[in-house]
Amino acid sequence: MWELVYVCFAIFNAAALVIPKKLSNIEIYATTFFAFTYGVTIDMILDLHYGLYGYFEEGFQWLGLLGIVLYFPSISILFLNLYPLENKTSKKIIYIIAWTLFSITFEWFCLHTHFFYYNGWKIWYSALAYPVIFSILLLNLKLVRKLVHLNV
Repeated sequence: MWELVYVCFAIFNAAALVIPKKLSNIEIYATTFFAFTYGVTIDMILDLHYGLYGYFEEGFQWLGLLGIVLYFPSISILFLNLYPLENKTSKKIIYIIAWTLFSITFEWFCLHTHFFYYNGWKIWYSALAYPVIFSILLLNLKLVRKLVHLNV
């Protein structure tokens, strides 16, 4: 059943490839690398150090790493590329809430396919974490844009 998660990953990656891009190539590269590094770091701490959740079973899993490689970059590209930068704050908040709901739903799906498991973690922790994660992705994009602008 967990194979369905990889079908979703393929869809996310295909969508990230075909959507019209608002981000420059360097922004895509930098934010993708950041999302992957950030995701791996958090997973190492919460999964491998604290044992709060994991992929498939306890300990390191190659298929779990593959999931991280396929998931975090594609989602960061989709989230950041479609983010309503020019809109009012209320639309930005709604956008982050919508992505949080999507992420919680996808996490629930991953739990029920046994791709992902909890060992002390609760889904409401994720509900609190996702807005912070998405805000950090936005702050990183702003930093990348500032650094690119300084080097022009």
